[in-house]
Amino acid sequence: MAARFSKTASNGSIRTRKTRPSENAFSSTPRPISTCSRNIPRPRPGWRLAKTSCSRSTTPFMKSPNNTMKKTVTFLTLAMAIGWSQIVNAKTKTSEAKPRIEVCFVLDTTGSMGGLIEGAKQKIWSIANEMISAKPTPELKLGLIGYRDRGDEYVVKSFQLTDDIDSIYGHLRDFKAEGGGDEPESVNEALAETIEKMPWSQDRKVLKIIFLVGDAPPHLDYADGPKYPELCRIAAKKDLIINTVQCGNIAETTPIWKEIAKLSEGSYAAIAQSGGVAVIATPMDDGLARLNKKIGATLIPYGNAALQREVAAKQAFAESAPASAAADRLSYNAKTGKAVQGRGELLDALANNEVKLDAIDKKDLPKEFQELTKQEMEARIAKTRAERDSLQKEVQDLAKKRDAYIQAENKRLAEAGKGDGFDEKVAETIHQQAERKGINYTP
Repeated sequence: MAARFSKTASNGSIRTRKTRPSENAFSSTPRPISTCSRNIPRPRPGWRLAKTSCSRSTTPFMKSPNNTMKKTVTFLTLAMAIGWSQIVNAKTKTSEAKPRIEVCFVLDTTGSMGGLIEGAKQKIWSIANEMISAKPTPELKLGLIGYRDRGDEYVVKSFQLTDDIDSIYGHLRDFKAEGGGDEPESVNEALAETIEKMPWSQDRKVLKIIFLVGDAPPHLDYADGPKYPELCRIAAKKDLIINTVQCGNIAETTPIWKEIAKLSEGSYAAIAQSGGVAVIATPMDDGLARLNKKIGATLIPYGNAALQREVAAKQAFAESAPASAAADRLSYNAKTGKAVQGRGELLDALANNEVKLDAIDKKDLPKEFQELTKQEMEARIAKTRAERDSLQKEVQDLAKKRDAYIQAENKRLAEAGKGDGFDEKVAETIHQQAERKGINYTP
């Protein structure tokens, strides 16, 4: 049926015309229609009405520009902006990311290794300090494995990689040089434990190093045991570098130690049976020992009873340690912004955003804190924090003087041909191999 279209004539009368069935009444450019007409067609869906010169008149009007297109363009623009922002932020975070280092010491703890083990106890904090001396300061994890032989008290004793260097120091202090007797030791079992069971990072940007330290070759007569050539290949696939440090001069050890290092892209070094560690006393040691005790007085252990005892034990170990080791520990803690490594110290945890004060149950705080109001507790924490910050500033100033003194003494010892100790070899190796991961130790 033909549609009818009403139109106002020039004389004001209304006239209509028929349209063909195929013709759309609104297909031509619309013209104003008088509101006096009672035959005004109703606009179809999607059309809007526009005001005309008549105050009450409306005109069917073409649909406005496609809003969907506008929204699409806006969305794409925003998406591109957000995407670019994320890329920039990712690049910024990457550039600011700290380098990461993971090191495991694998030590022969049989009777002949007493000198090296005692030297390692003296130098573990010094070695850790050297490892974090790059810029920016790397994040460091250490692991520890002691090995002997079948028939001894243990074959392998393992302590997992951790950033809690205080705990590694405690385990190292417990090592005693005992057992052994025959020359070969369970080197292969120790390497298998280190390579296959340590929780190494999967990130190939992380510098991952093993130091195998001993004086005797591995057992090659254990048919049911692992073999070092295959273990070295596994290590290489995992991006693990094995460095070998031979103590003493057992002839059978040398070619195997060199082969292990070569197969895993590491280095070989030979040192005296005693470890050749030179412990250097400095005029600053006594002052640092006093600061150590003062910082200990600012500790606020929190958590369960076992964790609080652990924090107290770490500080007690530090205060009973040889002066050089205690001073090196203080320096390490100052560089990492902590008073105690690991968990369980409230001021460290708050400073590193590991915990919120409101989230701690009062029963997990020391007794003297449990009776305080929130305001009293916050005031006490702020006061203790200020005291510790002042003490750590003193530590940093004194540690710089001590470092300069030790560097001068090490230079003198090196010139006298006495600079080939265990700690010196470790530092030299770390500096060289860190370049593979873009870590720079240049002063």
